[in-house]
Amino acid sequence: MVSIDPSDVKLRLEAGERLTVVDVREDEEVAAGMIPGAKHIPLGQLPERHEEIDRSGGEIVLVCRSGNRSSRAYGFLESIGYTGLKNMTGGMLAWEKL
Repeated sequence: MVSIDPSDVKLRLEAGERLTVVDVREDEEVAAGMIPGAKHIPLGQLPERHEEIDRSGGEIVLVCRSGNRSSRAYGFLESIGYTGLKNMTGGMLAWEKL
């Protein structure tokens, strides 16, 4: 599993880089805030909604609260042929400390 540090994600977004960020948290968690430009697809809906993920950028950053659900999302997406996946270490808990 390839990981990416939240500070790297933030720096790249601030530099104007286009990243595909997928937030797999639940609705009530996302209501408290999410990474600007992220696509919200709760983990349980991923099997039905994975085609909504933009694959044209090559890199797909998966995010959840702490990194556990996003690692499960990583495994699922990888099993159905997605490439360029990265799991954001520490999830939104780490993002919020930046």
